[in-house]
Amino acid sequence: MLERFPVLQYLLIVFAGWVHRQQLDVIEYLKEENRVLREMLGEQRLRFTDAQRRRLAEKTKRWGRKVLNDIASIVTPDTLMAWHRRLIAMKWNHSNKRGPGRPRIMSDIAALIVRMASENRSWGYTRIQGALANLGHKVARGTIANILKAQY
Repeated sequence: MLERFPVLQYLLIVFAGWVHRQQLDVIEYLKEENRVLREMLGEQRLRFTDAQRRRLAEKTKRWGRKVLNDIASIVTPDTLMAWHRRLIAMKWNHSNKRGPGRPRIMSDIAALIVRMASENRSWGYTRIQGALANLGHKVARGTIANILKAQY
């Protein structure tokens, strides 16, 4: 369709080139501004908050190390990549949803174990385990022992 309108095609190319040039000028200005600010700080080390680190890491995730070497002036590319790796690791870390250790046995099963042991004094842990298995509850022998030791 653009072959029929060569003037429109030419204007579109000129406009795209102008916008691209404007963006490059803005980028060059921001780079120079970063260099000036860095010179003003001197050797003083910058302290970033976690939110600032996260924002910088999110912005750098689509670039490689070569591009970061050209762009990054406040933080080294290795630091930016490390922040991004930590950000990704935190995304898949679900430790706050986990509780410590195995879940406790249900209280009604524990009450059933105590009742079986008190009504049948001659039964051992293994026999109580078998009786629970007949009722459809899978409980380990050591768990039965721990419940009964805590009860008596």
